[in-house]
Amino acid sequence: MSSAPPLERSLSQDEAFARIRLLRSPNIGPVSYAQLLRRFGNARAALDALPDLAARGKRSYRAAPSARIEDEIDAVRKAGARYLFHDMADYPALLGQMENAPPILTVRGNLALAARPCVAMVGARNASAAAVKLARDFAAALAEEGFTVVSGLARGIDGAAHQGALSAGGGGTIGVIASGIDITYPPQHTDLQQRVADEGLLVAEEPPGTEPRGQLFPKRNRIIAGLCAGTLVVEAAPKSGSLITARLAGEAGREVMAIPGSPLEPRSAGCNMLIREGAVLVQSADDVVELLSGFEGNPRSTFREAQPPYDYEDALDEDGGESADIAGLLTLAPVSVDELVRQSGASAGAVQMALLELEISGLIDRHAGGRVSLRP
Repeated sequence: MSSAPPLERSLSQDEAFARIRLLRSPNIGPVSYAQLLRRFGNARAALDALPDLAARGKRSYRAAPSARIEDEIDAVRKAGARYLFHDMADYPALLGQMENAPPILTVRGNLALAARPCVAMVGARNASAAAVKLARDFAAALAEEGFTVVSGLARGIDGAAHQGALSAGGGGTIGVIASGIDITYPPQHTDLQQRVADEGLLVAEEPPGTEPRGQLFPKRNRIIAGLCAGTLVVEAAPKSGSLITARLAGEAGREVMAIPGSPLEPRSAGCNMLIREGAVLVQSADDVVELLSGFEGNPRSTFREAQPPYDYEDALDEDGGESADIAGLLTLAPVSVDELVRQSGASAGAVQMALLELEISGLIDRHAGGRVSLRP
């Protein structure tokens, strides 16, 4: 290989390269990646096993080309970024607790910011002037209190949150983007994104060169929610990405907060709805500090009570490697893995092995809450 991955902590270069190649290979997501490493011990062995696993699903398989991974590694280095793997000491602890935490991130900036207490601030792109000022003031006050403000570098509330946190000094903000680490979006935030990378921390899950697409924003939102003890929605319509972030935070057992607004303002309808459904009403940065200081996983909000994560690793260990015949139980409607175990009569490990084979063959999709469905 022409280059070695720029790493944040010690990991053999061969294993790092194999891990990147494994994750970039077809039909490999965070859950299947973790299961493969668990079952085969390392990424090299997992890569060797992929064709046989796909063959059980009656499909041929080819892993990501090594040359493509070499190009990616060169692009990460040229962007001034580095790789962060799921089992490195500096991988954010709260994010690692998410059911589908990204196994590999690329980062630029001060990773220590992710180890501080983090709060997500999200809201409307077409935010009102009053809400933009409020977001900027809240973020500055929270940064001064020692919190890292996390947002998505979008227009409106996101940009104001980053700017407010940066104005407090110390670079207390993390920007999570839906593109590659070398892509700026939106273009008008070129200077802001560069400042976040220089003074704060810039985080991306997608490979360098990836342009933002609609389906990548919910993936980014789960990282924003996962990094933080709580998510604050400043202003949002009822159907918006900000509410997706809030729901993901609630499902992860994190605090969900919202600033109320006038019932006559459509851009406040999402926040008011969140409060009605159990999010905590906050009116000042002090309210947020009180809720999140010393957060130990017991949110006061009741918005979307957390579901206990399915223990994929323990389930795989329950069986010696045989897979169950469960394809006939699946439809396009998502169903829980627990339900498949009950209906099939097979062990949890056998069901998980079957799902792993089906996923690698490109026949199923995974959903939040340990649910699966046939791929359309």
